[in-house]
Amino acid sequence: MRIYVAGPMTGIHEWNFPRFHAETARLRALGHVVIKPAEINPDTTLGWEMCMRADIQQLVTCEAICLLPGFENSKGARLERHIAMELGMQVMYAPEAS
Repeated sequence: MRIYVAGPMTGIHEWNFPRFHAETARLRALGHVVIKPAEINPDTTLGWEMCMRADIQQLVTCEAICLLPGFENSKGARLERHIAMELGMQVMYAPEAS
């Protein structure tokens, strides 16, 4: 399955990339193809709107979205979740980091 990982980034240490990387590794180990903003937009100096446009282009190519803890506090992740739900994509939730 092709899965898009979404979660909070802005204002989080290292843009939350370590959590994105960990969830991506977990899902890839299960055999999924994983798309994540940390790979789409590695340049953290780009503006939010530019990053979201690139992210959404990739999101719509997926069958599912996996939401990281704290997604509800992220304007971008909430938007990605809304789009995924409206498109009938499967919505899954990443486990809390241990």
